[in-house]
Amino acid sequence: MGFPAPDPAGTALVTGASSGLGAEFARRLAEAGFGVTLVARREERLHALAEELAREHGVRAEAIACDLTEPDARDRMADRLALRVDVLVNDAGFATGGPFHRSDPEQERRQARLLCEAPADLLRRYLPAMVERRSGAVINVTSTAGMRPLPHSAGYAAGKAYLLSLSEAVHAEVRRHGVHVTALCPPPVHTELFDKTDHPVERVPRIAWLHPDEVVEAALDGVRRNKRVVVPGTVVRASLPAIRLVPHALQLRATEWAFRPRRRR
Repeated sequence: MGFPAPDPAGTALVTGASSGLGAEFARRLAEAGFGVTLVARREERLHALAEELAREHGVRAEAIACDLTEPDARDRMADRLALRVDVLVNDAGFATGGPFHRSDPEQERRQARLLCEAPADLLRRYLPAMVERRSGAVINVTSTAGMRPLPHSAGYAAGKAYLLSLSEAVHAEVRRHGVHVTALCPPPVHTELFDKTDHPVERVPRIAWLHPDEVVEAALDGVRRNKRVVVPGTVVRASLPAIRLVPHALQLRATEWAFRPRRRR
């Protein structure tokens, strides 16, 4: 069976769907004929997008406002979801930046819950039925930041590394059952993710940044082909072999210096 076909009895569950990659995933999946369930905290945006997708593509589009950092809220979301989950896109996230010892403790805890606990919870909820049906697809949105430690974005990179490792391991477990699990590892993307903070990723050269539509296109192509990891962007893919040749300790020192907060003049 493998990658599922659109079915009125099923849905594509997309977290972080109120903006950025999540909204783009919802649009592309609806365009392909999937009904969509949109999950994020910003209820007004979700309903506006759900109405847009239902009107333009004639699919069932449902909006569920949910703070995924809260286990009880995830339980309530699951109780409201009456349809079978055929496609799961774990995209919800935010990013802390700056020296870890100066960061907001509660924000670091919330970030870990959103980047690690929530996607693992949703994956565990919906994967067993996919395995039983021998059909289903999961896209876990990680990041190139999860491929190596990232000083001054330590918690964010660690969270993405967890999700990358989880995705690769589960991909190996379920591929023989016809379920597709793909880790999406984009470079920085032009979204709202880093707008609210002076995040060091803003120093990454703009040539390496991508737009949501090209990232989502690469992700959907990759999960249909059951790729374990998808790294969109020619510039980033071309640089990865060279980066691997640099000693790990030197990489850490260079990244710490490049991302170190600068004194304002």
